[in-house]
Amino acid sequence: MEMYRSHVLVCAGAGCISSACKSVQSALLEHIEENGLTGEVKVVETGCMGPCDLGPVVMVFPDGVFYRRLKPEDAAEIVSEHLLKGKVVTRLLHRPAGNDKQVAGFDQLDFFKKQTRIALRNTGVINPESVEEYIARDGYRALGKALSQMTPAEVVEAIKESGLRGRGGAGFPTGLKWEFTARAPGHPKYVVCNADEGDPGAFMDRSILEGDPHSVLEAMAICGYAIGANRGYIYVRAEYPLAVDRLEIAIGKAREYGLLGDNIFGTDFGFDIEIRVGAGAFVCGEETALLASIEGKRGEPRPKPPFPAQAGLWGKPTVINNVETLANIPPVILNGPRWFAGIGTEKSKGTKVFALAGKVNNTGLVEVPMGTTLREIIFDIGGGIPAGKKFKAVQTGGPSGGCIPEDYLDTPVDYESLTKLGTIMGSGGMIIVDEETCMVDLAKFFLEFVQEESCGKCAPCRIGTKRMLEILERITAGNGRNGDIELLEELSAGIKNSALCGLGQTAPNPVLSTLRYFRDEYEAHIRDKKCPAGACQALLTYYINAKSCQGCGLCSKVCPAEAIIGEKKKPHVIDTDKCIKCGTCKQKCKFDAIITV
Repeated sequence: MEMYRSHVLVCAGAGCISSACKSVQSALLEHIEENGLTGEVKVVETGCMGPCDLGPVVMVFPDGVFYRRLKPEDAAEIVSEHLLKGKVVTRLLHRPAGNDKQVAGFDQLDFFKKQTRIALRNTGVINPESVEEYIARDGYRALGKALSQMTPAEVVEAIKESGLRGRGGAGFPTGLKWEFTARAPGHPKYVVCNADEGDPGAFMDRSILEGDPHSVLEAMAICGYAIGANRGYIYVRAEYPLAVDRLEIAIGKAREYGLLGDNIFGTDFGFDIEIRVGAGAFVCGEETALLASIEGKRGEPRPKPPFPAQAGLWGKPTVINNVETLANIPPVILNGPRWFAGIGTEKSKGTKVFALAGKVNNTGLVEVPMGTTLREIIFDIGGGIPAGKKFKAVQTGGPSGGCIPEDYLDTPVDYESLTKLGTIMGSGGMIIVDEETCMVDLAKFFLEFVQEESCGKCAPCRIGTKRMLEILERITAGNGRNGDIELLEELSAGIKNSALCGLGQTAPNPVLSTLRYFRDEYEAHIRDKKCPAGACQALLTYYINAKSCQGCGLCSKVCPAEAIIGEKKKPHVIDTDKCIKCGTCKQKCKFDAIITV
């Protein structure tokens, strides 16, 4: 066995790869070899470590030192100073927003302090392409325990007792779903992993598949044993090529080690897994549409009942769990259901992974106990709002969710609390917006997404969301009419009550939640023809502040409508009749002389 005195972990999730982490990794390997450290220091390519805005990031173990925003030219100094001399390279350490003190240890970062990592226990820590590293972190012990010490019924009971609920959005008790499928007549039975993560701003499932694929494979095998299934399918979107590659490697390694296939751990239980790559249709995240796609049919939902637990894939009993749900299964079996049930709240057990995105200092992937407040997630972990701007709202649940305003920042994050506020947990997307975000425009963005992604099978979703979008487009263009708000509410009620699938039924949520908390913004757009956030271009009027204007002429040069006039070195003027409100002049002005009202 090779022994190393130091391990250099390089984050190689999709986010860091886009930030050129591979170049940093190559430079580290090159300088390690040049300095004769190849036998002493090992560079490990991991999955997502979490703090995406700091990438590329590197952690040095056992020192626990965290370096951020690295460039290939930084590698030489890390090797010569830290790995050779034991001196931390302070200039490459993280400095939290509004803090002059640099932080050396990754465990000292505010980003990690309030996290409890269960589903993400291995992401950013192990090489996802190494089954040996997964096994070294107790990987496949839970499967071994289930096969050797538990009956299928006892496995189901353990999942029920843990209180684990589906992390894909609906929050249905996972153990009950397994029990229904185990008891359902008909064979064969199937296990399906829903990895068709399509919410804007969401990357939780992708990161688990990229950073810890074996956790999903192990969980699917445990589920197969519990319900009497011998085959599983992972349905993953084609936009996740790195996740697909690492899944393929993991499946191959698991088969090689006898962890998938026949007679697993010398028992008479056999289980194998195939990957199905989806074309990226949002509706295929709905379980019946997903099953249709696996079967080679058009990805459209069907009415329920029957539910997949009774008649799923090819009409046979099927369990469908999303990636994060499955990632929780091995720790539950290994540590016991009471351990898991001891985390979180009375009705929402365990932890939840969120993808923090939008107007927040620390974007990235976080995992917190259920019951953690929105304020703790956004301000303690997320570091608050950039550039001194004011928090306005947080959007949870993706296109099926809603917006939560500042008044409810101390709300604990659990299924019931979010539902009371008019939104949902969803798969875990959490988009933060500041004072410069127009809530009408935000609702329009999500309606555009839903309308574009509608499968078109049912009229309420196909036509209803189109009519809603037309109203929102009219309002943000300054052509809103009296009665538009009431019409939006009427259409929303009709769609929620009559759409075929859950995605259609929840499509109006972004509009309803913004109407609930930001109705005054809708009214200002319609009545006053003004956008309070100053975001809707059609409702803005551009002026030049004569006191600030230096007469440089840059604004007039870039104006496509030739609407700006004035002599050199004298204040200029915008002809509002000619102005097309493109905002180019405001973007180019070096003196902040152009204002909007």
